[in-house]
Amino acid sequence: MNVTLLTGGHDGRGAPLDVLVAGETIAATGAAAHAAAARSGPVSRVDLTGRTLLPAAAEPHAHLDKALLRGRARNLDGTLDGALGAMRGLSMTAEDITGRARRAARIALRRGFTAIRSHVDVGGRRGTAGIEALAGLQEELAGLLDLQIVALLAGPLAGREGQPLRRQLRAALELGCDVVGGAPWHGGDALRSIDELTAAAADSGSAIDLHLDETTDANVLTVARYARRVGELGLGGRAAASHCVSLGQQDPRETTAIAGLLAAAGVAVIVLPQTNLGLQGRGLATRVPRGLPPLRLLADAGVLLAAGGDNWQDPFNAVGRIDPMETASLLTAAGHLPPDRSYALVSEHARAVMGLPPALLRSGDAADFTAIRAADLAEGVAEATEDRMVWRRGRLVASTSVHWVVAPDGEPGSGVPSAVLPPSYTRFTH
Repeated sequence: MNVTLLTGGHDGRGAPLDVLVAGETIAATGAAAHAAAARSGPVSRVDLTGRTLLPAAAEPHAHLDKALLRGRARNLDGTLDGALGAMRGLSMTAEDITGRARRAARIALRRGFTAIRSHVDVGGRRGTAGIEALAGLQEELAGLLDLQIVALLAGPLAGREGQPLRRQLRAALELGCDVVGGAPWHGGDALRSIDELTAAAADSGSAIDLHLDETTDANVLTVARYARRVGELGLGGRAAASHCVSLGQQDPRETTAIAGLLAAAGVAVIVLPQTNLGLQGRGLATRVPRGLPPLRLLADAGVLLAAGGDNWQDPFNAVGRIDPMETASLLTAAGHLPPDRSYALVSEHARAVMGLPPALLRSGDAADFTAIRAADLAEGVAEATEDRMVWRRGRLVASTSVHWVVAPDGEPGSGVPSAVLPPSYTRFTH
C-alpha cells in the first residue's frame, strides 16, 4: 500500500494542514499524520507549501454528449427553446460524442472534479448511441474519475404513445446506465411522465434525477408531485430534482411547504446557476427574474442542495468553463452564499447526491482532494487559478503548474517567452 505524507499545506480557513494518505483513504491529519508516518515504513513526501487543500469537487449535473459543441449549433435567441432547436438539426456520431466527452472530462479532472454525473439523451434518431459512447468512456476513465450515466428522456412516456421511449429506457438501463432521468415537461403530460419515470426507477432499483420546472413561469410547478411520488415509492436518498427554477417565483409560504415535502421525501435539489441565469428571463427589459431556486429557504428546510455546471460550451451555455470554482463563484455572487457554503455545494454535497463516500480530508475519508495555489478557500474561489494538484483515491491524477511574467512599468512585451526576457523583467513560477 502506497503511503504519502503531504506537508506545508493549509485547510480552507488558512490553518496549517498536514495529511497522511494510505492507499485510497486519509489515514491521519495534523500531528497524528507525522506520528503515523513514522510508524508506517517507507513514506513518499509531497511539499504543498503555498497551497490550500480542499475536498475534491464532484459535478452532479453535466451533459457530456453535448460538451464542447461550441459554434457547431448556434442558439439564435439565447433561450431554452432556441437551444433545443439548435440541437435538433445537429448530427453527432458515437465517435464525435466520445471524443468531445473525453476532452471535457479531462479538463474537468485537471480542474478538480474526480466525479461526474452526465445526463445523456436517449431516444429519437440517436436511440441509445450516446449511452453506449459514455459507457465506453466510463470504462476507459475508471482509473481517473467516477463517471455516472443518466438516461435523459424527453418526450411522451405514458400510455401507448410512450411505449417507444419506455423501451429505450429499458435498453439504456440494460447497457449499464446508473440513473433514470428525464425532462417530463418536454413533449408530453409532465405529471404522467413523472409517474412513469419514478416507477421505472423503483422497478430497476436505480437512482433518479429529473429536469424539473426549468422556467421562471410561476404557473409551472411539478416538483411537489415528484416529491410525493418519491416518498410513496421509497426512492428517498437516491432522488434528485435538477433546476427547479420556478420555485424561486412562488409565494414564500408555498415554497416553504414544498421545501418541507422535498426534505421529508429525501429529494435533493441540484441548482445550475450559469446555464439557468443565462437561459431564463429572456425578453424582459427590466425586472428580470433570476434563474435560481431559493437556496437559503431550501437549505433551512433541510433539503440537500448541490450545484453543477450543467452545459459546457454548447447551445445551452456557450461559456461554461468546466470549473467548480466558476460554479461556486456564481453561487456566491447570484445565490448570496458565502464562499465556503458555495464550495460545499460543488464538493461535499455533490458527492452526497451522487452516493459517493465522504471526502472531507478527515481520517478515514476517501483520499479525493485538490491542492490549489491559494492562501485559503475564499482566495481559491475568487482567483480560480489553474495551478492545482488533484488526488483521486490516494493517487495524484492531475497537476497543472502556472508560469507568468510581468513587464516593467512602461515597457511592452509581457508575453515574451521567459528565456529571452531581459533581467529587468519579473518572473513568477508556481
